Amino acid sequence: MKGSGRNISLTSYDDLFSTEETRQADAREQIQQIPLSELHPFKDHPFRVVDDDRMMETVESVKAYGVLVPAIARPMEDGGYEIVAGHRRKRACELAGMDTMPVIVRDLDDDESVIIMVDSNLQRENILPSERAKAYQMKLEAIRRKAGRPSRENCSQLGNNSDGKRSLEILAEDAPDSKNQIHRYIRLNSLEQPLRDKVDSGELAFTPAVELSYLKPEEQQWLQNALEVTQQTPSLSQAQRIKKESKEGTLSEQGVMEIMSEEKKPLYNSVTLSHDTLKKYFPKSYTAKQMEKVIIKLLDNWLRSRQRAQER
Repeated sequence: MKGSGRNISLTSYDDLFSTEETRQADAREQIQQIPLSELHPFKDHPFRVVDDDRMMETVESVKAYGVLVPAIARPMEDGGYEIVAGHRRKRACELAGMDTMPVIVRDLDDDESVIIMVDSNLQRENILPSERAKAYQMKLEAIRRKAGRPSRENCSQLGNNSDGKRSLEILAEDAPDSKNQIHRYIRLNSLEQPLRDKVDSGELAFTPAVELSYLKPEEQQWLQNALEVTQQTPSLSQAQRIKKESKEGTLSEQGVMEIMSEEKKPLYNSVTLSHDTLKKYFPKSYTAKQMEKVIIKLLDNWLRSRQRAQER
């Protein structure tokens, strides 16, 4: 019985008089009020922070109620904090004249930070195609690195994780888009900046843009010049022909110009509204698809209103 007391441990004074609630609170992450001057943007953050109507609504909300959802940030080696989630909230606080904002500070590695940053933004409605494309690319590379596979520049290759799942399938599990659609978005990263801008503005349709993303940089410059000269936008069939000739090695600058100079068949029984006509009615960040969605919704409401009037 001599050794019966060897494993006895005494409970500390603090443990005796602390409640379970207190112990759980100590274990949880604490929200801190951090000066805005110490919060810095995430490196290569793909989502633009624009002072548009939505931002002004956020500013008014911050003035009235404060920041309801804390930002997430990680400590930086040279001082300050790198924002992982909350770039728009920080800007709203700046515009609202605040000096600090609530932040949860976490010790995150680069890949964990990318995944949280992308996931916290992808569910927003007003994301430009180029923003979504870059975000998906960043998260895909982070997933592949976490799975132990080296990253490559070719965005179409897919690594496997320990469960045998492909990285793109893992990415699609928590994304608002399908695996195939995510792959199409990632293809947009291979477009030169002027063409990506046209996709964002709705001047270049998404599906033709994906086909044109396979062109070499020089060939994309030929296309950009042809679009400026002809003031035309490539149809899907034109984009596919240009891609095919590029793949076969027969594409030339003159050939691109000839394809884009073709007279397109008129679309009978259709109404076309130019982007210049529509843009004054929508925020600058709206894509052509988002504009179309709003227009259809308004037309549905108008139709129901007419039907009710006829039933009276």
